[in-house]
Amino acid sequence: MGVGKSKTDPCPLTLSWGKSPSVETSQRPPESDAKKQEELSLRGITEHSNPAEPPAGEQRGARAKAVKDMPEEEAEEDVFLKFVILHAEDDINEALRVQDLLQNDFGIKPGIIFAEMPCGRQHLQNLDDAVNGSAWTILLLTENFLRDTWCKFQFYTSLMNSVNRQHKYNSVIPMRPLNKPLPRERTPFALRTINALEEESRGFPTQVERIFQESVYKIQQAIWKETRNIVQRQFTA
Repeated sequence: MGVGKSKTDPCPLTLSWGKSPSVETSQRPPESDAKKQEELSLRGITEHSNPAEPPAGEQRGARAKAVKDMPEEEAEEDVFLKFVILHAEDDINEALRVQDLLQNDFGIKPGIIFAEMPCGRQHLQNLDDAVNGSAWTILLLTENFLRDTWCKFQFYTSLMNSVNRQHKYNSVIPMRPLNKPLPRERTPFALRTINALEEESRGFPTQVERIFQESVYKIQQAIWKETRNIVQRQFTA
């Protein structure tokens, strides 16, 4: 999930804010079939929900801020983010509040919300970039969460990604924010099995400190960089 020029990347871990399909070249179906399948999947998703996207100027500002928060040597390259917040279309303001809370109050930066992903691109590609180009995926559990078909797809996809990739284990973090949190009894069973961040809880700061550990981030970042370098060498070979 980088801020530089994007490159087509056949590896699911080499993610930038450019193209990065989530299947390897050896597993990719013929181009025509893959295109048809992707168009059908996207059509089914966008008919139910089309996540709102902030103006292009705001997106550029968010990306620029993410780079500014990184060390100088990393700012010149693609940025591996600390977290991405997946949220319902109507929860953009709440997602921005949580993003600000984590970055400014707890120093967990840089992070991004899904609405800040580049516009004009396929939602599935943005989702792949967001989940695999960051160390943690935060699911914003609000009253709007279950009403948004796209949110349901996001959380199932994120969970499967964390199961299938060892270094992504425990990287999906459900969070109930202060405003309109989704009641536990209405939370999908798959998410009830994961300890959620409870912003209204007195132990919230301790939860945040325990989950977002710098050592875990460094491990994921190293794997992301190594895989990206391998793919770049393949392109230049």
